[in-house]
Amino acid sequence: MIVKFSFTAVLDFHISLRTIIVFEYTNKIVAHNEPNGNKKVDVQFSEAECFKIDAENRKVYCRSSVNNNLDGKEEFVVDYDYLIVAVGANVNTFNTPGVTENCHFLKEVEDAQKIRRTVIDCFERANLPDVSEDEKKRILHFAIVGGGPTGVEFAASLHDFVNEDLVRLYPGIKDLVKITLLEAGNHILGMFDKRITAFAEDKFRRDGIDVKTGSMVVKVSEKEISTKELKNGEIKTIPYGMAVWSTGIGTRPFIKDFMAQIGQASRRALATDEWLRVEGCNNVYALGDCATINQRKVMEDIVAIFKKADKDNSGTLTVIQFQEVMKDICERYPQVELYLKNKQMGNIADLLKEAKGDDKKESIELNIEELKTALSKVDSQMKFLPATAQVASQQGTYLAKCFNRMEECEKNPEGPLRFRGEGHHRFKPFRYKHLGQFAPLGGEQTAAQLPGDWVSIGHSSQWLWYSVYASKQVSWRTRALVVSDWTRRFIFGRDSSSI
Repeated sequence: MIVKFSFTAVLDFHISLRTIIVFEYTNKIVAHNEPNGNKKVDVQFSEAECFKIDAENRKVYCRSSVNNNLDGKEEFVVDYDYLIVAVGANVNTFNTPGVTENCHFLKEVEDAQKIRRTVIDCFERANLPDVSEDEKKRILHFAIVGGGPTGVEFAASLHDFVNEDLVRLYPGIKDLVKITLLEAGNHILGMFDKRITAFAEDKFRRDGIDVKTGSMVVKVSEKEISTKELKNGEIKTIPYGMAVWSTGIGTRPFIKDFMAQIGQASRRALATDEWLRVEGCNNVYALGDCATINQRKVMEDIVAIFKKADKDNSGTLTVIQFQEVMKDICERYPQVELYLKNKQMGNIADLLKEAKGDDKKESIELNIEELKTALSKVDSQMKFLPATAQVASQQGTYLAKCFNRMEECEKNPEGPLRFRGEGHHRFKPFRYKHLGQFAPLGGEQTAAQLPGDWVSIGHSSQWLWYSVYASKQVSWRTRALVVSDWTRRFIFGRDSSSI
């Protein structure tokens, strides 16, 4: 068995098959596990990069990340029984000229290290005595493209780093520093509550961060960014010293090749079913940013649902008959439950009553066409899951539990009724539970949007964010390291050495 998953997914496997587990952080680590009948599995790691998946022959082609002095990077092939793909995604440049060559990104550890060195280098260059005033302003102009959570958090962190630490080291040029946040939409943090969006924009303006909304980047050169104002189509150029690109995600090249193999070439991400199984591959699973769940529509199975519920083959369904399969319907098609909730309906009887126009719920009988009418708008509630670590983490936990209980559930299926077949599905489908989202805004202030339309902004939310962040670490060792880093920063400030 092969398993590939990102650092956001902590999987605990107890499988006695031939297992190869691939932990993915920068698409570079492969772990081999030999057959073992014990529950405690012996895992061996080897650092490598996957560059091809052969689904037909169940092989993964890998390239060692360690250079061989004689032959370069060694390549090897790994056979698998099951493959779990969770290699994340690339940065989406939208084919904007100059982005790849001139911008920094926020995807890998190497990106963070490069950004840190560049920030320090900008201050060192601007501090040289023979640099003109205009050139100093350009060098100390930091442009961030993308007003989503990542771009906003980086802009806030950079502002704190500059104003709390670097200005003390470079007092002569502190007034020349400028941070600009470019967003093509009308507002930053568009996926958050409007109250958070308004607060963030107001705080950034008070902090001196220039927020330019409605500005779409069309070109990035070595020293200038060209933007198009969406209101009037005007093209403007902005000189910069460092540009950071944070505008979304794209598909990794070898995933594109794999998608072409299995007939998904036209899609932007690997399409999976509700059990995270890649469509067209029974033994390949995918989770995280590289995949998207293709939720099946109720109307695609409406005839099968009707036949399964109509046990007496009368050609009509009563409320009682429909309620007998209602649990399975809601479990298989979560959009049904969401539709009832949004319509403030207590149960399916209210929905059938609305379609039939009958006041007596128990006496309602619907034929197939009337059932289609009753459920015709249900699929409008279908939504794609966001590409966040929270989703990937829950998917990883879900898939680990499925694999650990595979043999048990093979004998005693626990999933919903199969409407297009016999029996039940082996597992319950994956269900994402949104636990809220945070947006650090700098100055020890964070915006929090939690379930139940609960919004909190300020210093208290920052401490809540600290607590959640520390609790989500994979071990007590990493929790201790993270908390100790925060403590050192509070006492001594951030490290500004150019290592």
